[in-house]
Amino acid sequence: MIEENETIEEFLAQHATDVEDAVRKAAAAEIMPRFRRLADHEVDRKSGPHDLVTDADRLAERYLTEALGALLPGSVVVGEEAVHANPSVYDAIRGDAPVWIVDPVDGTRQFVHGDTGFCTLVALARHGVVLASWTYAPALDRLATAVRGRGAFLDGERLHAGVPAPGSDLRVATSHPDFTTDEQKRALLGLWTDGVAPRPCGSAGLEYLAVARGELEATAFGWEAAWDHAAGLLLVEEAGGAHLTRTGEPFRITGGNALPFTAARDAGTARRVAGLLSGGARRVA
Repeated sequence: MIEENETIEEFLAQHATDVEDAVRKAAAAEIMPRFRRLADHEVDRKSGPHDLVTDADRLAERYLTEALGALLPGSVVVGEEAVHANPSVYDAIRGDAPVWIVDPVDGTRQFVHGDTGFCTLVALARHGVVLASWTYAPALDRLATAVRGRGAFLDGERLHAGVPAPGSDLRVATSHPDFTTDEQKRALLGLWTDGVAPRPCGSAGLEYLAVARGELEATAFGWEAAWDHAAGLLLVEEAGGAHLTRTGEPFRITGGNALPFTAARDAGTARRVAGLLSGGARRVA
């Protein structure tokens, strides 16, 4: 538990492993016992057929809300399911208190279908700056962590995103059409060009991890929900990558971004993808 005179940086230096333990325990208690064992009544739809929520999402978020709040008194938790129930909860991201940003099951569709491509995402931010993140894929038992200024790691090994091989196609994971506006669809058309290999994204958190590992060149996403992006964006940054909106500005978790935006292995790739997104919007408009 943080002491009154302790800074967030000191808290992270001493208690980052406690956060890791909380993430692992939430997955062990509430997510994995339901993996490939979900009953029909444990799955609901939110905004559409691809926007699912399960008892695992709700209960894992409840577990993490209690555990993380106890670790850092005075902090607040912004979780995907809490915001769905009460959208005003999201305003805490723009407040003064330290905020835990939680996606209990990122990739719920994959989780429901019995696919291992889902993860639990936790980020700690303050004043709109992400300070630390945890990306845990419980079905694979893989944990990626990042602390601002201290690097990104996967299972204890440092991550380096690197740069694309000269002359190779840029592999870019893109938003599902159900989660993009007509304007964003036009922007994404800019990626359908020589030298780029776009494909639909899976779990956002795992796509960010793929960028940080150098297995994917970039993402191109058309939604702003901080629980999907905060953890992964810091992971990519600390692995040497960069992120830009289609107007060339870094993505802000507090909102108001020009979408779609990209996160990429290096700054040059981020600029190239952002330029293609901007050009796609202009060409078709």
